[in-house]
Amino acid sequence: MFKKKWTTLMLTLCLAIIAAGCGNNANNGGADTNGAANGGSNESGNKVTVNFMHLWPEGVSAGQNKIVNQIIEAYQTDNPNVTIKQEVLDNEQYKNKLKVLSASNQLPDVGVTWAAGFMQPYVEGNLFTPVDDLLSGELNGKFVAGTTEAYAMNGKTYALPLEFNIAPVYYNKAIFEQYGLEVPQTYEQFKTVVKTLTDNGVAPIALGNKDRWTGSLWYMYLADRIAGQETLAKAITGEASFTDAGLVKAAEEVQALVDGNAFVKGFNGLSNEEAKSEFLNGKAAMFLMGTWELPNFTTNEDIPQEFRDSVGFFKFPTVDGGKGNIDSWVGGPGVGLFVSENSEVKEEAKKFVEYFVTKWGEQSVTGAGVIPATKVDTATLELPQLYIDLFNEMNKASSITLFADVQMKADAAETHLNQIQALFGKAATPDLFAGEHDKAISAGK
Repeated sequence: MFKKKWTTLMLTLCLAIIAAGCGNNANNGGADTNGAANGGSNESGNKVTVNFMHLWPEGVSAGQNKIVNQIIEAYQTDNPNVTIKQEVLDNEQYKNKLKVLSASNQLPDVGVTWAAGFMQPYVEGNLFTPVDDLLSGELNGKFVAGTTEAYAMNGKTYALPLEFNIAPVYYNKAIFEQYGLEVPQTYEQFKTVVKTLTDNGVAPIALGNKDRWTGSLWYMYLADRIAGQETLAKAITGEASFTDAGLVKAAEEVQALVDGNAFVKGFNGLSNEEAKSEFLNGKAAMFLMGTWELPNFTTNEDIPQEFRDSVGFFKFPTVDGGKGNIDSWVGGPGVGLFVSENSEVKEEAKKFVEYFVTKWGEQSVTGAGVIPATKVDTATLELPQLYIDLFNEMNKASSITLFADVQMKADAAETHLNQIQALFGKAATPDLFAGEHDKAISAGK
């Protein structure tokens, strides 16, 4: 893997995230955290167990899982009276269990959440506790601009972000070279790549649309490139309509890709992990996914070095006549940590979150190749070229549109995801797709 020194990892761009305005980190509340980021122990010395539920299993998230365990081990060493009890689930299992636990008011003391609309029902149900006091403590000024704001509602911050992500199209350089393919700059060139691969019996794109949000990435990029970022953003918030000609055209292009056999066989019934394995095993040439996958292409030693060396990326191509900018990305703050409002060990849980976020920022860059939500000076670090190149792209982004299902309220998000699967499965026309979105968003749920 090609590596070189990177001088500074400081993202100062004030991001165009739909569900969060640009601005400074909130500094409300001045609760004393008693030096928690340095591992201050519980004053009483009583035994404390903090239940921590997360979504980094050892197999599919090896780099992140290793860092989580390192942080927990260090915290327990510094706080011998505290035990951090983990429950680890994969992405979809995690989301489902979080819903079940919230219904019975039994959330873990510390857990993982997404921003904006995903978080809203938990905040409205008084299930997450505000963490603004942590932003005025050891973490004051440590976050990249625009990240904590995505976790703020009604003037309070309800989770602390760990990652920042954009979604490139990863591609297998060896496959491209085998068939004489160039990285596409326009959508017409992209369709030529797809046709060449299908003509040679190679699956062009790994997609596991059983999870639905994966297909949403494809629709969002086509909508952005055809209708423009502003039109897409306004449609998601209800200020514009999904019946806009450009947004309908994007839905039509999705189905044209399906008709052209652009995706792996059975894609609508495959999970994202199953589809990802097609890319990792060299059975598909491209994979559109967030930069949370960077560890698998850089630092994950369970994946052969030869494959990791063969992974490149390109920006989603522009569409002739479209309004989109090639430097406009789908992405935004990744997952964050919340503390349960009903936790019986709330203060210790907050101390753990503060410690975790601090250590994650320091270790996730080199240990997993993750782009953190906190500012990290990496002047002396050796970083993979793929990581550096993607970080450079993020710095020069013209806009970053937060994932649609994360922005939307719960019911509208579910409609969006169901319609995405129906669109890809040819069970919904582009016009029906558009109408169902408008109906769900206007309902305000």
